[in-house]
Amino acid sequence: MSATMHYERELPVIDAGDVLVVGGGPGGIAAAIASARNGARTTLVERFGYLGGNLTAGLVGPCMTSYSLDGETQLIKGIFEEMVNRMESLGGAEHPRNFPAGSPEAGFISYGHARVTPFDPETAKFVALDMVREAGVQLRLHTFVADAIVEDGAVTGVVAASKSGLEALKAQITVDCSADADVAARAGAAFEKGRDEDGLLQPMTLFFRVKNVNNAVVEEYVHSHTDDFRPFESLVMQAREAGEFPIPRKGIGMYRTGEDGVWRINTTRLHRLDGTSVEDLTQGEIDGREQVKALLTFFRKRLPGFENVELLDTASMVGVRETRRIVGEYQLKLDDLATAREFDDVIALCGYPVDIHSPTDDSGGTDGKLATANIYQIPYRSLVPRDLNGILVAGRSLSATHEAQAAVRVMPPVFAMGQAAGTAAALAIEYGSEPRAVPVKQLQEMMVRQGVYLGDKYEKTPAGSHR
Repeated sequence: MSATMHYERELPVIDAGDVLVVGGGPGGIAAAIASARNGARTTLVERFGYLGGNLTAGLVGPCMTSYSLDGETQLIKGIFEEMVNRMESLGGAEHPRNFPAGSPEAGFISYGHARVTPFDPETAKFVALDMVREAGVQLRLHTFVADAIVEDGAVTGVVAASKSGLEALKAQITVDCSADADVAARAGAAFEKGRDEDGLLQPMTLFFRVKNVNNAVVEEYVHSHTDDFRPFESLVMQAREAGEFPIPRKGIGMYRTGEDGVWRINTTRLHRLDGTSVEDLTQGEIDGREQVKALLTFFRKRLPGFENVELLDTASMVGVRETRRIVGEYQLKLDDLATAREFDDVIALCGYPVDIHSPTDDSGGTDGKLATANIYQIPYRSLVPRDLNGILVAGRSLSATHEAQAAVRVMPPVFAMGQAAGTAAALAIEYGSEPRAVPVKQLQEMMVRQGVYLGDKYEKTPAGSHR
């Protein structure tokens, strides 16, 4: 057992309003905007000096599909759609309707990659900040949440650390969009990690961008080598046999951006690391950048179209696919996705497939091996911790099995969950109720009126309904 010490001090108490949103990534952006737009005094806490999380700091892109699996029906709208449209108006994104499966913007991948959303991360920073401020959200950037404050079985705020020191941020409802259920876990909520057989987690990836790629040469090569399951697979295998490819990948994950010659690279792979461990995160950053250097050497030596490639940038943080999953009032299961189970408390429709990167080897993505329906649902109860009040959890740390989480962990579903959680938090404030007790029908009606799509039967809100 490691040594411990007792540390005690008085903290200044900061009024964070009605609703405190922790984490300014896709879920937190949507949660804060939705909460404020629905009348709650809202504070958003973010550890970086800008918003976006994986959209920006993580360089993750494009946004995976916001459509049905077949690419025919747009499912995720609301704040996500609004943000995409605003980025597009600034020349910093293109609407997913323009990108069929197998396009270079989709990494030449067909299954589950119809209708991705290419975007510029710098534009995402500007637009996210504008939307949050316009909604009236109080921002606290450069602020890291270190602990939860719990009173009588309910979360009543957090302990935050910043250049101002340690502070207690108090609010009536907290929405945990930390991606790791940090607040819920520190408040004592039950959670699970990893796959059932051994608890291992999906690997981390450090995204990076390169420039000076000859797009035409790349696309001609990929389209003329259809036997490669992933781009440049045969060249990767040759390099591995020659000891020149140390990364456990079978091909190159690469996505064309809107800037000529610039591609996002999703190819580094970091196994057996836990994103809730600072030691593992540190090792992931170190090893990830070592892999970037090795990949750049490989690109220049062996990949057609990459002979003159240069590194544009690496992500500010390593990308984490999976950590904690709360034990909620309902655990979303693979069978729910496969059978298109309908939930009375549906708060999001999704179509992205189960995408499990092996925790131990070079297989990436399950590519239909664990089938889902064309359209499936996420219930509100999966955002509600089973044994803890005063809090909602939105994002990849929802209550779900390892397999189901692998389908809903990507950015558009996280936006959808965040908007639902923020709307529910505002509704809980209005009714003076716990989040688990909000009237779900009214929650759904409010979301639909604000641009969320929950299916055709929810499209028309009855006259005279709440708000």
